[in-house]
This record gives sequence, structure tokens and C-alpha cells, in this order.
Amino acid sequence: MYVLTNAQMREADFYTINTLGVPSLTLMERAGTALADKAEKITPNGRVVCVCGGGNNGGDGFVCARILSTRGYQVSVVCLAEKFSVDCAKNRDRWLGYGELLKEIPDCDLIVDCLYGTGFHGALQGADESLVKTMNAMKIKGTRILSADIPSGVCGGNGLVFGEAVRADYTLCIGEYKLAAMLGDGIEYAGERSRADIGIVLPQIGYAEGVTKEMVRACLPVRKRNSHKGTYGKATIVAGSDLYTGAAWLSASACLRSGVGYTTLFVPQEILPYYILKSPEILLKSTNEGGRYAFNEEKARELLDYDAIAIGMGMGVSQDVADCVEYLLLHYEGRLLIDADGINSLATYKKDVLADLFAKKKCDVLLTPHVKEFSRLTGESVQEIQKSGMESPVRFAKTHKVMVLLKNATTILTDGDHVLLNTTGNSGQAKGGSGDVLSGLIAGLCASGVSALCASVAGTYLAGKAAELGTIEKSEYSLTATDIIDKLGGAFLSVLEN
Repeated sequence: MYVLTNAQMREADFYTINTLGVPSLTLMERAGTALADKAEKITPNGRVVCVCGGGNNGGDGFVCARILSTRGYQVSVVCLAEKFSVDCAKNRDRWLGYGELLKEIPDCDLIVDCLYGTGFHGALQGADESLVKTMNAMKIKGTRILSADIPSGVCGGNGLVFGEAVRADYTLCIGEYKLAAMLGDGIEYAGERSRADIGIVLPQIGYAEGVTKEMVRACLPVRKRNSHKGTYGKATIVAGSDLYTGAAWLSASACLRSGVGYTTLFVPQEILPYYILKSPEILLKSTNEGGRYAFNEEKARELLDYDAIAIGMGMGVSQDVADCVEYLLLHYEGRLLIDADGINSLATYKKDVLADLFAKKKCDVLLTPHVKEFSRLTGESVQEIQKSGMESPVRFAKTHKVMVLLKNATTILTDGDHVLLNTTGNSGQAKGGSGDVLSGLIAGLCASGVSALCASVAGTYLAGKAAELGTIEKSEYSLTATDIIDKLGGAFLSVLEN
């Protein structure tokens, strides 16, 4: 399941047309036919309106209208464009043999949105904005909307929306899945996504991929009948403070459900009694006296024996936390996951030496920030990161040779060479504690022997799937991080089932 940027899709189009010799009109005919097939599945016996622009996306819409008309559908075409691409103009003229061009959208059962394609950026204005407002108003009254490639009004480079955009029920990505239908606002506006293969050939390898169940199954460590606790590794969670006691328990509890052999929780002594027998399977150790983490090299040295470490959840931002992360970067040789206040402390106290620390690191490093935390770490604004699409996390990962897991509605996972997008989950995860669960789950998978990339792929998918299972009973409103932990077993089963 590849996910392409605008530039990559244009390159594939050019290669298919100019190198392989497939006529562009043939590709447009296939695209319009695919839209017609999808429309027919959505509305077997209904009235259809194709809203077409003047670009090639509009050309797909004219083909769709013509095909549906030949199949006996009652079809109308709305088009306000005054300029047309060459191929779009040809298919517009062919449509005029079947019907006229309307200026307003009549009552219908389905709207096929072909107003703008992946090349759109900025904000809709004037008559186009009014058309989209009308489409969205009709959707509220029961008309369904099918968008071609991405919903009109969504920026093709990053999935952002500035103003009005089509709120599609379905989006059919032509050729390959489009980045803008997966990132930012695009995931909200695209509705149910699917793909139509129209014979466009990709000229290279190394595209971003969407995380699938099959991919996750392949990433999970094999469970052997002849095995013991040590077979599946030792993970430790360094977390918590007197201000944020819950983060440590959530992370350790999720780690416990990952399949790891041993889970140890390191917390400040003052809050350690809170966790005694709360989960009897979790080993408890003290980092220091008091309620906040205080760096001590001798105690930090105890962490070096573990196969995977997750650090930062609920620790608070401090020089001590930054010193501990620095110590681990320079001395630890396992897999180190840095989350939350581990990232914030690095950004606050080690910004000037960050590049040097990453250059000297001995461990595999996985950073798990949300966008605001990533902004603090990189110095880029939240807006710059969002506008960059995948570029900012990929650039950071490649520069510092680390793994970045940028959390959002669609999570971006990259080691600088590979890019994966995870879309499981829902708004029930937009609550405190969800990130702590993810960190613990991934740490446990890392300790079990899989790479940081594989653990990230499996962890993000499984946490999202657990949230989906949890909302069946609890709703997205009432779901909690604890509910996600409770559903991790079901998430694993959903991946492992044939």
C-alpha cells in the first residue's frame, strides 16, 4: 500500500505516458471508469451529479459522467471552469454529446467531486467555494459525496485545509493512495479511502507505505513453544513523578501486555508505594529519594542491562532528566525510546549539544513526540512541521540517524530511509495517557527482539486497533488509556487471526 506525494505521482504519470507510451487520454478514461464503477456501488439506482473543474481531475469527472450515462443513470455535470487542460477539454466535448454543463447543483443522491485534484493549495474562493459549501450542505441532508483523489479544498502537499473543503463520504485515490488523503485535515475530510489501479507504473522504489495488518503480523516476534521469560527480553520504564503518577503505571502496564519477558518500572522512591501490587507482574525499582527524578550515575548504570528502555513519561522537564537521557545516549547499547519529558528536557537543556549526542550515541534511538514536542526539539514551528507533510520528520531522522515516530491522527514513522503511515485509531486516543501506553507497548516489543522500526509499526497499529475495539463498548467520548490497555489482547488477536 504505497502513499505518494504530488511530485512522486507526477513522476509516475510522466514515466507511464512518456517512457512506456500509454496515452494520457487512456489513463483518463480508466480513471473516469473507475470513478463510475465506485459510484455505481455507492448508488445502484440514483441520480448522480459530477462537479468538474478544468484540470485533469475534472477530465476524470467528465469521463465518469459519460460512462454512467451509458449505463442508464440520470447524470448531470456542473462545471464553472473557463480554462481547461487539453485532455479535460476533449472529454468535456465528448460529454456535451450526452448532456449540458450546469452552473448549479441539482438534487441528487450522489455527488462525484472532481473540482480540484492533488495540485490544489491555499484556500477556495469565489464560486468554487460556494459550490463546495453547497455540496457540504447537501451532504447534511443525505446526499453522499465521492471525491476523486482528494477532496476539493484539501491542500495536496500536506492535507491541510484553509477554509472550506469537501467533506467526502468516500475518496477514490487514482493510481496510488495520495498523501493528502492521509495526513492533516485530509484524513478527516476523505471519509472511506480506496484505490483504483489504472495502470500507472511506478518508476522507482522507496515510497511511503501505509501500515497494514499483514505488515504488523510480519513485524511481531515469533512465540516459540520451547521458550522462557528470558527468550522475550527485559524492558524497563523510567517514568513518573509526584505530579504525574499515572504515566508510569500506564506505560508499564502496556509494556506488560506486549509479550516481553520482564517489565521493570523505575520511579522516584516517594511514589513507588503507589504501584505495589497494582500490577504484581511488574518489577519495581527506585531511581532516587523524593518525588522527582534526580540523576545519579550509579543508579543510571543499572539501566544498561536491559534490552529496551522507555524514558520520559510523566517525569517533568528538568536538568536531571536531560542528564539521564544524555548518559543513556552515550553508554547504553540497546534500544532507547525517548518520549514526552525526555524529549522536552533534551530540547530545553541539551539543544546546543543535541547533534553531537546523537552522533556519539551507542544505542538505537526512537523518538516518539507529538507535533508540539517535535517543534521544541527541532526549532521549527508547529505550522512549518504540518506544512512540510513528511519532510520534517524524515529530514530529522536522516540527519541524526534516529527513528522518529511523529504522533498525530495519522502517525508518521521514519528512520530517514523508510516512511510508514499508520491510520488505525480514533479521537478516543486524544486524551492524557494514550502516548504513555504507546511508549510502553513499543518498548516491550523492542525488548522482545524486533527492530525499532518494526516495534514502531506494530505498536502504533496495535494501540490504534485497541482504541477502535474499546470504542465499541465505551465510545470515543468515554474511552480512556486504561481501556486501550485492556483491549491490547484483542488487538493482537485481530492481527494474528487468519
